[in-house]
Amino acid sequence: FKINLVSFTLISNRKISIMTHFGIICPTSTGHLNPMTTLGYELQRRGHQVTVVGILDAEKKANSAGLNFKAIAESECPHGTMAQLFEELGKLSGLAALKYTINAIQKFTDIFLKHAPKTIKNAGIDALLVDQISPAGGTVAEYLQIPFVSVSSALMVNRDISVPPFNTSWNYSTGWGSKIRNRMGYSLLDYVGKPLRKTIAEYRHEWNLPQHNSPNELYSPLAQLCQQPAEFEFPRENLPECFHFTGAYHNPASRASVDFPFEKLTGQPLIYASMGTLQNRLMKVFEIIAEACMELDAQLVISLGNGISKEFLPNLPGSPLVVGYAPQLELLQKAALTITHAGLNTTLESLSNAVPMVAIPIANDQPGVAARIVWTGCGEMVKLSDLNVPKLRTAIKQVFMQESYQNNACRLQKANQQAGGVVRAANIIEQVMST
Repeated sequence: FKINLVSFTLISNRKISIMTHFGIICPTSTGHLNPMTTLGYELQRRGHQVTVVGILDAEKKANSAGLNFKAIAESECPHGTMAQLFEELGKLSGLAALKYTINAIQKFTDIFLKHAPKTIKNAGIDALLVDQISPAGGTVAEYLQIPFVSVSSALMVNRDISVPPFNTSWNYSTGWGSKIRNRMGYSLLDYVGKPLRKTIAEYRHEWNLPQHNSPNELYSPLAQLCQQPAEFEFPRENLPECFHFTGAYHNPASRASVDFPFEKLTGQPLIYASMGTLQNRLMKVFEIIAEACMELDAQLVISLGNGISKEFLPNLPGSPLVVGYAPQLELLQKAALTITHAGLNTTLESLSNAVPMVAIPIANDQPGVAARIVWTGCGEMVKLSDLNVPKLRTAIKQVFMQESYQNNACRLQKANQQAGGVVRAANIIEQVMST
């Protein structure tokens, strides 16, 4: 790879640290922008220059983290583009939501491949940090002859036949029947993702780049970083040597402040419920959560994630404290239990605070995250298709009252701390750039 070196700094251990201009490529959603901008914030704190490259909807998050921003395709993707997509996605679940998500990724992949190379080159970016769910990022890096590092800010999606596909809630098993099941699941993913692969293949052909023979070739041969601690992942048989489980990327300083009525907290054990910022428009789910928590000596706080306006939400049983958007990191420090859609960021932020969970996965990688919550013993899962008040109430009481879930959440908290987090991730990135 060709690297434009901006400057050199000699540090105390006699190694050379290359001051680099990094570009961040990731989906324009909170679950991806929060960890990626946190990583960018840490690199910028070390003296590097960091620029988020994307559609205009990502600008606010980039600015909140104090990072530069460069827009692509302003005429094709004006402000509010993602809000329109999220409005529809929030009504879907299961395979329908997965298909919708992949189609949206395909659309933005085409736009990105068309416009991003010029923007990245003109910005003087030396290297890219590419979210795994931005599959075109590596192709653009290869075309521009600059290095890139892959980052899984959602559940890792590296293919491994020994592990169920990321979009399933299947239990981990080593039996031969499980591997056959896994192969069938991956075949379905191949079918749904065919238009996306076709788009990338066309650009690689046009740019005289070798074609990919496996989905795993989308990711960096230099370094692949994963927010999960290794203990929160099924045992794998096929990971490259450059793969690193670093633990979660959390830093309140890289996020915009959120108003919250802390004076309304009663001092009772706190149950925090959030269905994320994407698949969160299923109003009935919030009603079931509220009713299921009524019998507990606890205070329920519900974060709607701006998916549903409080004005259109009916009066919920038990009068929980309902907000449009919550300061999640601060609330989880006070929480005794999280009820979650099993988005990876909410899951890891809960584990960072040793908070056990009840998961209600909706779509995409959430079933896979929920399966790992159950497998690690730090929570239980209630599938959306099975969701009702009695089943959810039983799961909540079980996790809320049995000490084993708290103990396992503490075990995962320690594993996450020992993994190194954003500091270790930045160290690996700097090592890649300096060698």
